[in-house]
Amino acid sequence: MLSAANGEFNFTKIPAGSYLVVVNAKGFAPFTSAEFAIAVQQAYEVPDVSLSIASANMEVTVRPTELIAAEQIRAEEKQRLIGVIPNFYTSYIYDAAPLTWKQKFSLAARGTFDPVALIGVGFGAGIEQATNAYAGYGQGAAGYSKRYAARFVDGRSSDLLTHAVFPALLHQDPRYYYQGSGSVKSRVVHAVRSAFVTRSDSGRPVFNSSYLLGDMCAGALSNLYYPKANRGANLVSTNAAVGLAGRVGTNLIREFLSKRLTTNVSGNGRL
Repeated sequence: MLSAANGEFNFTKIPAGSYLVVVNAKGFAPFTSAEFAIAVQQAYEVPDVSLSIASANMEVTVRPTELIAAEQIRAEEKQRLIGVIPNFYTSYIYDAAPLTWKQKFSLAARGTFDPVALIGVGFGAGIEQATNAYAGYGQGAAGYSKRYAARFVDGRSSDLLTHAVFPALLHQDPRYYYQGSGSVKSRVVHAVRSAFVTRSDSGRPVFNSSYLLGDMCAGALSNLYYPKANRGANLVSTNAAVGLAGRVGTNLIREFLSKRLTTNVSGNGRL
C-alpha cells in the first residue's frame, strides 16, 4: 500500500501469523523490517522506519586516445562539400582527440590523392595553359603535361609537408577546428587566427610553424622543375604567401559556409 504524506501506514484485518514490512521509495534503498508475529485482534506498531539514500552505480569505459582519434578520422573522411569536394581537415568536434604521427600521414595521403583533388589539378593546369602562365613550359599537349605535373607535385608536396611531415615532427595538429558559435567577429578572429596558431598534440595553442615551413619547403622543391625563368627566392616567397592567403580564405569558408554545405558532419563545433 501507499503511505500517507507523513509516512504513516495502517494494515487492517490482518490474519494471525508472522510478518515483515518492506518499504520502497524512489531514490532510497529498500527497507525490510525484522520478522514479527501478530496474534488475533492484536494491534502491532512497527518501529520507526528509516530509509537510506540508494547507492549510485556508475560505469566508466576507458578507451585509448588513438582508438578515439581513429573513429573521428573515419568520420572526417566522409565529409564532402556538396557531397563531392573533400573536407577532411575540418574538425566539427571541437575537443577532438589528437592524432598520432601515423594517423597524420594516413589522413594526408587520403586527402591529397583523392580523385576529386586530382581532377582539380587538371583544371588548374588548364587555366595556366590558357593564360600561358610559366611560358617556359610551352603550349600544346607537352606544355599541358608539364603544367599538370608541376601542379600535381606542388599540391602533393605541400599537402604532405604541411599536413603530415612537419605536424608529425613538431607535434602539431593540422586540422581546422570549427567554432560555430559566438559573435560573427569572434568567429572571423578564430578563422584568421587559425591560419597562424594551431594546437599542439597536448592541446596547447602554438604558432603554426608546420604550415609555414611546409609551404616554404614546397616552394623550394618547385625550383627543381619550374622553368628557369620562374625559379629563385621569389618563387618560394610567392608560394608561401599564396599558401597563407589561401589558408585564411579557406578557414573563413570553413567557419561560415562549410557546415551547411558538407555532408556527414560529425559534430557541432564549440558549444
